[in-house]
Amino acid sequence: MKRLINQHPSRAAQLALGILPFALLLLAYLWASELRLAANPNDKLLPAFSSIGEAIWSMAFEADKRSSNYLLWVDTLASLQRLGLGVLLSALMGLVIGVANGAVPLFRAGLSPLVMALSLIPPMAILPVLFIVFGLGEVSKVALITIGIAPYLIRDMQQRVLELPEEQFIKAQTLGASSWQLILRVILPQVLPRLLDAVRLSLGSAWLFLIAAEAIAATEGLGYRIFLVRRYLSMDVILPYVLWITLLAFLTDYLLRVLTRRSFPWYYHGGKP
Repeated sequence: MKRLINQHPSRAAQLALGILPFALLLLAYLWASELRLAANPNDKLLPAFSSIGEAIWSMAFEADKRSSNYLLWVDTLASLQRLGLGVLLSALMGLVIGVANGAVPLFRAGLSPLVMALSLIPPMAILPVLFIVFGLGEVSKVALITIGIAPYLIRDMQQRVLELPEEQFIKAQTLGASSWQLILRVILPQVLPRLLDAVRLSLGSAWLFLIAAEAIAATEGLGYRIFLVRRYLSMDVILPYVLWITLLAFLTDYLLRVLTRRSFPWYYHGGKP
């Protein structure tokens, strides 16, 4: 008898199993919404799909009466700009400082304790400090994302460098490679795909910090809109926005995965996710 751990679903079965939890959640929502609306037609907690569709159309395809903007797209652009800049800065810091810490013992001795200490500070705890220092503009929001995920990326890159086989460094130095050549020719090609994986894993935290910052101090953005309409109990707007954020995060993760597969096909050899 084939052991459970060795049984692999077919592509069709894998797709069906992946869709099943979402279908069950959707059915549960429909059932609960029907019950609540039957008891109270004005209930706002679980709006009908028709109400959600009207709200989506209004936010995405009808200009706002005050600003003449299409709010969903304006909010999306603002949030993606902040998120993209914050994640890009964090990735650059993770690559440069992480590789330096992992490859150069002198750097590691001086910077590793500081990075570890920074990674243990709850980013949300210093959000008021960021607003005081940088103001309520874009800098404080980008800074929160960077402070939130950069230490994690730095520590991950440092660990990935330290895990590289020592034999590679010995052979390269035997052939006359300098420290700079070791970093460029031995270390970087092997840690770059791992950096993309680390960025993928940190996207959830990046979105969390972005939404928190926008909720407190912003005039546009997905997080700002969610916390603005919550005072009116507008679940027909909140739920689509949450789903839209989830879709954006999924697409970002998918694009990073495709980039990794095409740029470093050897990294996925052997069944890596």
